[in-house]
Amino acid sequence: MNVAIIDAHIHLDMYKQKERQQILQQTERTKLEAMVSVSYDLPSCKMNLDLHKQFERVKPAFGFHPEQTLPTEEDLADLLLYIEKHHYEAVAIGEVGLPYYKRQEDPELKLEAYIKVLEAFIKLAKRLDLPISLHAVYEDADVVCDLLEKHSIQKAHFHWFKGSKRTVERMIENEYLISITPDVCYEKEIQQLVRRYPLTHMMVETDGPWPFEGPFAGEMTEPTMIHRAVHKMSQLKAAPLEVVYKQLYANASYFFSLF
Repeated sequence: MNVAIIDAHIHLDMYKQKERQQILQQTERTKLEAMVSVSYDLPSCKMNLDLHKQFERVKPAFGFHPEQTLPTEEDLADLLLYIEKHHYEAVAIGEVGLPYYKRQEDPELKLEAYIKVLEAFIKLAKRLDLPISLHAVYEDADVVCDLLEKHSIQKAHFHWFKGSKRTVERMIENEYLISITPDVCYEKEIQQLVRRYPLTHMMVETDGPWPFEGPFAGEMTEPTMIHRAVHKMSQLKAAPLEVVYKQLYANASYFFSLF
């Protein structure tokens, strides 16, 4: 189906230059109207802003990915200052969150310092009136929900979310958005989530260049994969394909104030 899509979460700056050019050159063919390129750290923020200035369809989000060593106080201050200065050019604060996978590798890792950094970004998002894109899965999602509720944050987006039924119900009640990756085509856990979550509060993403398995094994992750994800979501929701496309597009457009 020749219908417009929005990639709600991609690390465009992390692709090799040739791969990135391929994605950007194919936006017309793939009907990719916009892609929200989330940031990993300060250099990533700067590159995503440069990409936005070169290609209007690239929409930058500024943040610090939690699955890495914490920044020094000076580095964090520099990053927050950069976001303050350039927030009018951003569509969100992101990617920010908590280091679930890093803690699986290092159980001794202390969560408190990461929570403190995340709270600084949540406060910044509220002050700048920007939505926030979050990396928070399983039990970490409940900690993040506590922080969002504490600061009365409503425009929150949990990318590639995985968690308990109780947490899902809490997120639905708070009207937080989630985004679905191409693994919905083969992962039962994600398929169950799609069946459960309201279509009015879902978006689609690639999280590229992260690679996928199943029918996408060996392929470079690119936004065209979203079309196959939308088809699967249509089946799971037992909803007309055109309705699913239209709702997902509207959700992302509204959440990120794109058009």
